[in-house]
Amino acid sequence: MQETEVNKEIIPGTVGWCVEQLQQQAVIAYPTEAVFGLGCDPDSEEAVMQLLAFKQRPVEKGLILIAADYQQLMPYIADHELSVTQREKMFASWPGPVTWVLPALPHTPRWLTGRFDTLAVRVSDHPAVQELCRQFGKPLVSTSANLSGQPPCRNVTEVVQQFGDSFPVLQGETGGRLNPSEIRDIISGDIIRQG
Repeated sequence: MQETEVNKEIIPGTVGWCVEQLQQQAVIAYPTEAVFGLGCDPDSEEAVMQLLAFKQRPVEKGLILIAADYQQLMPYIADHELSVTQREKMFASWPGPVTWVLPALPHTPRWLTGRFDTLAVRVSDHPAVQELCRQFGKPLVSTSANLSGQPPCRNVTEVVQQFGDSFPVLQGETGGRLNPSEIRDIISGDIIRQG
């Protein structure tokens, strides 16, 4: 029985296998609330640059981090700059499909924040994302899984069509939402992207 447990973890498409890919600086695709996301280790410049190359996205734009819980985001965000009210507003929407733009800590890598002093973060309620982040032990970079000019992938088949059948994908279903996450600025309260 023990033998099977160990082997099961390295089956392509499982959470354990995807965590191994992440640890090897790979970019993976995984289901989120609305679409499949592309993700990688936020602390690996090599992995993030690879992800940006797939997306043909300039580093200046900054990226979103997606996490299993708020604690996972603490190494990247300036939590001490938030008021009690701001924190309450944010926690009222989490876990869920709302991304908040928060002040970043000074040492947060520029490949995550881009030209900003802020970082977009989300605590997801998607079970696969929760499990992935828990097993990986930290948040993931999260951007929609699509090549430049192509629509975001909504299932595994579309990921394979756009990225090829050797691309690491966490098997699973999206949460069924039609729109990507809403993005709000915690300081101004502005909605940056409608959800």
